[in-house]
Amino acid sequence: MPKNPEHERAVAEMQEVLTACRSVAWHVRKEAPVRIPDYDEPEPDLAIVRGTRAAFRGKHPGPAGLYLVAEVGNATLDDEGVRKERYARAGIPVYWIVDLRDGRVEVYTDPDQAVGNYRSRVDYGPGEQAPISIEGQEVCRIAVADLLPKRP
Repeated sequence: MPKNPEHERAVAEMQEVLTACRSVAWHVRKEAPVRIPDYDEPEPDLAIVRGTRAAFRGKHPGPAGLYLVAEVGNATLDDEGVRKERYARAGIPVYWIVDLRDGRVEVYTDPDQAVGNYRSRVDYGPGEQAPISIEGQEVCRIAVADLLPKRP
């Protein structure tokens, strides 16, 4: 997907917030490959990865090492259904879609690997803060309005 200014700004904002609240137990990767069975190596806009960067020298994290993957969509979200299915089948615990077009953050949790879908979806709008949770523990929140384009 072409990375227009709004896309890049949203990814940078998420990265800044996540980097500020991270711990030694996990780190943030921006637009870096992850290993997903039957999906080659997608490059989500952001991923929260278990452990330190040093633990992944010479390899990319796979499903067991991923807490969250996030994609930012600004023009078309047609391929997000395919990504969502593949991330769910891989058992990625949390999948975010930052929908710049419709002005929301979609948070998918509780993957059903057998059918390739998430059992839970919660949408957060411009006046809300989306929680970032690692293994059921909220580690920080991000203001959805900070991720979205300015509306006239």
